[in-house]
Amino acid sequence: MPTVEVDGTPIAYELIGAPGAGTTAGTGATWVITPGGRFSKDVPGIKELALELADAGHRVLVWDRPNTGASGVRFTGDSESAMQADLLSGLIADLGLPPVVVAGGSGGARVSLLLAARHPNAVSKLAIWWISGGVFGLMTLGIVYCGESIRAAWQDGMEAVVALPEWAEVLERNPSNRERFLKLDPQGFIEVMQRWMTVYCPDETAVVPGLPDEECRRIAIPTLVFRSGRSDPYHTRSTSETLASLLPASRLVEPPWGDREWIEVAAAARAGTGHLFERWPLLAPQLLEFAAE
Repeated sequence: MPTVEVDGTPIAYELIGAPGAGTTAGTGATWVITPGGRFSKDVPGIKELALELADAGHRVLVWDRPNTGASGVRFTGDSESAMQADLLSGLIADLGLPPVVVAGGSGGARVSLLLAARHPNAVSKLAIWWISGGVFGLMTLGIVYCGESIRAAWQDGMEAVVALPEWAEVLERNPSNRERFLKLDPQGFIEVMQRWMTVYCPDETAVVPGLPDEECRRIAIPTLVFRSGRSDPYHTRSTSETLASLLPASRLVEPPWGDREWIEVAAAARAGTGHLFERWPLLAPQLLEFAAE
């Protein structure tokens, strides 16, 4: 698996599509797809969506964000998503890619938005879905992403952190991450995780955690926003609609699935009969139409 070291952190990635596709000399566009949660590029649905785009003549970058998959762990920055967006900008530059169509859902939508806000020259278009929001959704994220790591480090130090199930994949797929964890000062680690956790506190001035509304209004990049399901308490419909109203060059569209999509795929994932992102390839026709505009 190819990796690039970006600002001292190894990033695992894969470029899908014929060489030359998605370059200034070739046809199509260059894309980046970012999954949500702390899931890697190898979970079902990510590469399948990339292949749908590649079959239409595009080139697609899929990558493991820091703290996911085979990439290195990293605990710096105002928020985890901002840190990941900054390193994605570095990855795009190191690979010599042109401005990309950046796409993602849930946590991947947040990283994509932050990339567009912080590094607009790296992005040509933006497509996002399942945008996390609402009091319940955001406070849940703070606990899921940060809570257990804070508790373990506070009570028993970094050895207890590396024993947590949530870090098992990054330790198995990149064993050097264990040393990275153990080199951290527990108190400094707690301070970072608490700073990251605070970003998820509901804020009337920021629909998207860590991205003030005033910054959203300055994102002039053409954007496709997929409306969230009314039944989804983690990516609320009002979050998607409000965000679309803030982005000056956005269009709000209906997704290719029903209102209870998140509830159903999450239930299947818990039961071991499916995965959260396995139906993302259904987005390909709308994404391709958007790219061609």
